[in-house]
Amino acid sequence: MNIFGIGLPEMAVIMVVALLIFGPKKLPEIGRSVGKTIRSFQEASKDFQNEFQKEAEQLEEVVKTTAELEPKQIHPAKSEQDAASSSQPS
Repeated sequence: MNIFGIGLPEMAVIMVVALLIFGPKKLPEIGRSVGKTIRSFQEASKDFQNEFQKEAEQLEEVVKTTAELEPKQIHPAKSEQDAASSSQPS
C-alpha cells in the first residue's frame, strides 16, 4: 500500500505521532476534517477538468467551422480574379 509515496510503516509512525499529539478523542474529528478537505479538493479538480474540457470542445467546434468556411471564401475570390483577368484585353 503506497499513498502519496508513503508506505505502510511510515503511515503507522505518523498515526502514532498524531495519536500522541492530539489524543484519542480529537483524532476522529481531525480525520473527518482532513477527509472533507480532500473530498472538496477532488470535487474542485473535477469541476476544473469539466470546464476545461467544455472550453476545449467549443474551441474545437469553432476551428472546424472556420476550416469549413475558409475554403468556400477562398474559391469564389479566385474565380472572381480569374474572371477579371480573362476579361481584360492582353
